[in-house]
Amino acid sequence: MPQLRLALNQIDSTVGDIAGNAESIVRWTRHAAEQGAHLVAFPEMALTGYPVEDLALRSSFVEASRAALDALAARLAAEGFGELPVVVGYLDRSEKAQPRYGQPAGSPRNAGAVLHGGRVVLRFAKHHLPNYGVFDEFRYFVPGDTLPVVRVRGVDVALAICEDLWQDGGRVPATRTAGAGLLLSINASPYEVAKDDTRLELVRKRAQEAGCSLAYVAMMGGQDELVFDGDSIVVSEDGEVIARAPQFEEGCVLVDLDLPTAAAEPPSGVAEDGLEIEHVVLSAESLPPYEVEVRGGHAPRLADDEEVYTALVVGLRAYVAKNGFRSVLIGLSGGIDSALVAAIACDAVGAANVYGVSMPSRYSSEHSKGDAAELARRTGLNFRTVSIGPMFDAYMGALHLTGLAEENLQSRLRGTTLMAISNQEGHIVLAPGNKSELAVGYSTLYGDSVGAYGPIKDVYKTLIFRLARWRNAAAEERGQTPPIPENSIAKPPSAELRPGQVDTDSLPDYDILDRVLALYVDQDQGRDAIVAAGFDAELVARTLRMVDTAEYKRRQYPPGTKISAKGFGKDRRLPITNRWREHA
Repeated sequence: MPQLRLALNQIDSTVGDIAGNAESIVRWTRHAAEQGAHLVAFPEMALTGYPVEDLALRSSFVEASRAALDALAARLAAEGFGELPVVVGYLDRSEKAQPRYGQPAGSPRNAGAVLHGGRVVLRFAKHHLPNYGVFDEFRYFVPGDTLPVVRVRGVDVALAICEDLWQDGGRVPATRTAGAGLLLSINASPYEVAKDDTRLELVRKRAQEAGCSLAYVAMMGGQDELVFDGDSIVVSEDGEVIARAPQFEEGCVLVDLDLPTAAAEPPSGVAEDGLEIEHVVLSAESLPPYEVEVRGGHAPRLADDEEVYTALVVGLRAYVAKNGFRSVLIGLSGGIDSALVAAIACDAVGAANVYGVSMPSRYSSEHSKGDAAELARRTGLNFRTVSIGPMFDAYMGALHLTGLAEENLQSRLRGTTLMAISNQEGHIVLAPGNKSELAVGYSTLYGDSVGAYGPIKDVYKTLIFRLARWRNAAAEERGQTPPIPENSIAKPPSAELRPGQVDTDSLPDYDILDRVLALYVDQDQGRDAIVAAGFDAELVARTLRMVDTAEYKRRQYPPGTKISAKGFGKDRRLPITNRWREHA
């Protein structure tokens, strides 16, 4: 049985940085070659970054991707890797019209290529185009209509791109028809809570359907609101895990595989879903038997809270670094939200690059001011205090505000203060709002919603507390100082905009609120279904009313790391002007 040493490189690409991404591909190919790899793979659209969104509609960008691919093939050969097949994702265009989709020739394609001998020897496009959640690929791309198969060291390797596995039919059953010994899928699958479990079961299932081993290489890193967790996987034809990469780490998974010998006659013809088999022979002869050196391995899995926290750190780090920033600015209230954001920021960019500002007013409690200072002491971030009292008094003297307008003035003064410091010193402001607050509109426009990025935008309040406790416990296990003061975790949440104020004055208890929101926001269940699930009808109606009337606020909130199946943003698209109501 032929042996094949496979290298799966889960790398962090940046959208639009074609030259930088190409350098990364060369560097990791060199690493794989030094390890004796026979076939090297990189993620979906690794050359351009993912997702490229409307850049796909810009012909100059498409042509730059195509030219870079040709140049990459030539450079790999020039550096001595010409005989090492490299599979890489990139942005291509179609060469023929596809009137069925109303697309002219030259329409963009989410594509992959095999580079060998200094040339692009095989091009293929994603067959199944996702059109749900954050995915708009039907808007941008035309589908591929082939089953690409490349013969490497006497083994037939079928190729697929991400959604080709997530949808039934297409390239998976076609792989069985073609008799391939390995199905290799290149992917840029964004992270969601518990998606690693779903992904593993999917890969196992598809391997059994394809009747061969399956290798799944995934992207890692962050792009705007999306974060990618890597977690590349290799399974046998019966679904047994052979190798699994670490989560949220750039690196190479190397594994020696025993695979079936390719048929003497290359597969041809039309397979399932009308896919035409396109077969290319690179090396027909299998290798002489060699001693297996790389048997794969199972990287330890992160526990649930650690996984989410790590995703938030990776997402923030990528946003800051890829947008050319070096430091962040946070308003520190002494509360749980800003404390967790500060801890995430210190882990993402280093405490020396985190700047915290306490902005007390006449309603700020002594313990809140003390908790903010204690957080700074524990983490080592840069800390200062700027009282908003004089500014507040000046505005009140001019405007004579009362009630909610008076309360919100304090928040807006803090937002103005942060933006002024940001402009003066060059830090980007982090907004500390969580998903529970965003859902019900419990935030002040141009106040606590001010910022360039919202690290916990997609995190419900109950999970905020869990993550804070996890981070402190993790620090204790490592012999470090827990970053978040216990008082910030234990005290009742409060905006402190009036005497004795707590969040439950305006909102249901967060444990109940978050469960209602999960049904309404994340699962799109209506009022009757939520009440039938055991929640008080009046509480449900009140909550849904708050959610529905806050859409205009959410639309103005900054981007933030997505961790759920339905975050506020591309996942959930509702009109601002909307008279439909689930509640009475």
